[in-house]
Amino acid sequence: MSEVESDDRYRYFLPITTRWMDNDVYGHINNVTYYSYFDTVANHFLIHEGGLDIHAGPVIGLVVESKCAYRAPLAYPDRLRAGLRVDKLGNRSVTYGIGIFKEGESQAAAHGYFVHVFVDRETRKAVAMPERLRDALARISVG
Repeated sequence: MSEVESDDRYRYFLPITTRWMDNDVYGHINNVTYYSYFDTVANHFLIHEGGLDIHAGPVIGLVVESKCAYRAPLAYPDRLRAGLRVDKLGNRSVTYGIGIFKEGESQAAAHGYFVHVFVDRETRKAVAMPERLRDALARISVG
């Protein structure tokens, strides 16, 4: 993971509204909150671009690995953009690159990755991701 992540490395963006409760006692967004931002942008993409049915579809994505590097503090009421790309695309898994940017900034305040493995909703056994979903992920792939 590079030291500096700029927004030109991402293919999909989602505005994120910070909330008062995102701040911790030190006056900045708590580290665990960044993972909720990661989940938000990835799942927004999967649902809206990939057609993932999170409520009743036969296939779901499970996070099996994640990492986040923090570069600059953010705090409520900052307005953010979450950037998403695909670093590695397999038949059953995907590795996302994700950057969190303060509105108007091109350098990520935090960046990282997480890995989704797609599984059968009932058995939790790894399965090939649906074609529409894989095609959507391929469109934002940089790997």
